Formats: sequence, C-alpha cells, structure tokens
Amino acid sequence: MSRESETDRSSDEASPVTPSAVLPGALPPELRAELIAFRRDMHMHPELGNQEFRTTAAIKSRLERAGLEPRVLNTGTGLFCDIGVRRTSGADAGVPDPASGTARPMLALRADIDALPIPDTKTGVPYRSTVPDRAHACGHDVHTTAVLGAGLVLADLDRRGLLPNPVRLIFQPAEEVLPGGAADAIKSGVLDGVGSIIAVHCDPRVDAGSIGLRPGPITSACDRLEITLDGPGGHTARPHLTTDLVTAVAKVATEVPALLARRVDARSGLAVTWGRIEAGHACNVIPQHAELSGTVRCLDLPAWRDAPDLVHAAIDEIAALHHAKTQIDYVRGVPPVVNDPDVTELLRSAQTARRGSYAIEDTEQSLGGEDFSWYLEQVPGAMARLGVRKPGSQERYDLHRGDFDVDERAIEVGVELFTAAALIDGNRL
Repeated sequence: MSRESETDRSSDEASPVTPSAVLPGALPPELRAELIAFRRDMHMHPELGNQEFRTTAAIKSRLERAGLEPRVLNTGTGLFCDIGVRRTSGADAGVPDPASGTARPMLALRADIDALPIPDTKTGVPYRSTVPDRAHACGHDVHTTAVLGAGLVLADLDRRGLLPNPVRLIFQPAEEVLPGGAADAIKSGVLDGVGSIIAVHCDPRVDAGSIGLRPGPITSACDRLEITLDGPGGHTARPHLTTDLVTAVAKVATEVPALLARRVDARSGLAVTWGRIEAGHACNVIPQHAELSGTVRCLDLPAWRDAPDLVHAAIDEIAALHHAKTQIDYVRGVPPVVNDPDVTELLRSAQTARRGSYAIEDTEQSLGGEDFSWYLEQVPGAMARLGVRKPGSQERYDLHRGDFDVDERAIEVGVELFTAAALIDGNRL
C-alpha cells in the first residue's frame, strides 16, 4: 500500500474520527519501557498450552497492582479481567445504563499466552528463550503484552472518569493446541456480558506501525488428520499375495488430495497436506502397519463443515482399492476467523485515530488457523494483523520458526489500537 503525503495525513486528522492529539490514552514512556521488559521476560520463559502457570501469575500480579480484580479461568491457566465494571455480586457484569437500567455489553480484548514446542534459534539477543525446545515463535508474547498494556491504560482512564464503557481483557491459554483453548475459555464465562471482541495477530510481512485489515474471512479452518492402514504383511517378492501396504499409504498420500480437489468447489480452498508418513523397517518386508498424519485446511466455512465426511469417503475409497484396512482419527480444529464488517470498521477507525489511514493495509486471507474463530461463533468480532517487521528491513522472518522476532515498537501500536477501539466503541453506543 502506498504511503500518503503529509498533505494527505493532515486531511486524515481533519476527519470525523477523533485524532490522537485529543483522544486520551496515549502510552506513557515509562509504561512503554515496562511493557518491553514484560514481553522480553515472557519471551525468555515460554510455556506450552495449558501449562502457562508462570505467565498467568505474572499477568495477574500486574493487573492486581493496578487495582484490578483478574479471575483465573477454570482450567487453571489464563485469566480475564473487567475494567469499568461495578458489581453487586460476583456473577453480575456490566455497568447499569442510566436510560434503561440494564447492563451495556462490553468490548473484549483478547490475547493468547502459550508458546510453541520448537527451539529458539535466535542469536545475539538477551531475551532468547531459556527453556529448551520452547519458543514464542508466533508472537503471543506481543499479543499478551499489548492487551496488558491496553488494560493498564484503560484502568487509568477509568479512574479519571474517561472510560465510556466497560472493557474485558481475556488472556487465553492453549491457542496452539487443537481445537484451541478458546472453547475452554468460553466455558469459563469469558463472553458473558460481552457484545463484541477484538484481537491482533503478529504479521512479519507488515511493517511495525501499520496493521492489516480485512472484512470477512481472514484465516483458514484447520483440522488434524491421523490415519492408520493395516494389512497382513509379507515378503516383497510376493506383493500379489498380500496387501502392499507401502503402496497403499503412498496412494492415499497422493490421491486423496487430488480426489478432494474434484469433489468440492475450488474456491473453497479445501487442502489436505501431509506432515508425517511412516511404514516398515526392512527393505524386503511388506509391513503390517502404516501411519499418515497431516492437516485439513479450508477457506470456506460451509465447505469446512462438510470436510470430515468428504475426507473420510476419499480415504476409504483409495484404501479399499488396495485392500488396506483404515482407521481415521479426524480431529476438529478451528473454523475460519470471519471478521464482522462493523467491528473491522471499528479497528479501522481506531488505527486512523491513532496513526492515520496510511498506517492501514488491506490483507489477504491466510491458510493459517486461529481459535479466535470460536469467539466469533458467539459474538461479532474482528482480528487485525499487527505489523512487526522493522521498516526497511530485508529480513524474511516467518511465524513458527525458531528465529522469529519482532520490532518491539509493535507493542505500542497494539496498545494504541486496543485503547482507541475501546474509547470509540464506548462513545458511539
């Protein structure tokens, strides 16, 4: 996306959206430094899904120091915290509306707090992971720090009487564990009283300072597929007398994706990709057992709902041709994240208010999965792509790589985006 001229920038500031010069909630320099330190500490101590006890305790402690009352989820890790809410009992949520006497729905800000089971291969940085084979290689440390920082800023605004509507912070565990920790968080009540929800996801293809937005689908559905094939085994000299299991598993691996491509609309983007195949131990022995595992991804929500039946039928059809017995474990993962147009427009207004419309890029739908989609099955919401690439850098970092890192200026951008969205959303009710 081309950058606008200074003249265009000044016209943005004259737009109906409140410019950052008068929109409260700017990030104080001392808090900026604290948040960078918090992110680095979290990066040095990554924890896998449903094991995020240290991370949960650190977030809880900082929110309590700000005078807030965070509540740990029923799963034992992760937490949520309300700002600007006055309760008459532990179950009540929301601020009474003077006109109706009913609770107004909250805007929720969601972060994910877990890490990945891969080694940190970065060199020359003091915050490299201290835990073997564990790394924040997907930017969850940045997501968490941005929501925490927004919560601290909004809590200060609330104390000063400047927060127009209550806000909920959600720090969710186990995003990387299918079908995702979002489902458990929802069972813990994190959406009770919530009217809409927003989130960010790091994007190493976008410069720090900018965000990527897209109404409608922005991620893919992602399921896990585990297949076992069995046969009587035998000598490689006589494959005609047994089930040639290696050939059978090879045919399943190559022909199932091709067959599915002819049974669904090509625009649905249904794709089966294998990550593991195992069969046999000797060159002259036809094995009795083979295993195959991979992922099923889909861009289209209706096609994703049909995918299990289609995949099962295709596997059984190919395996039967080779007389192999199959057992299929199809693990439902996550549907696509489908951004609500109105909530996407809220994020656009928030970024424009803070940094101008030139700091917004259109973004494409990704084939990656994200369990933020489970929240959107319940309430409208939207996810923005948070730029983390150093402007002008030629480095090509990618997510889920051990050398993944970010330009830490992205933290402030995330805080600004969340706080502006909360203020604009509250003022337009």
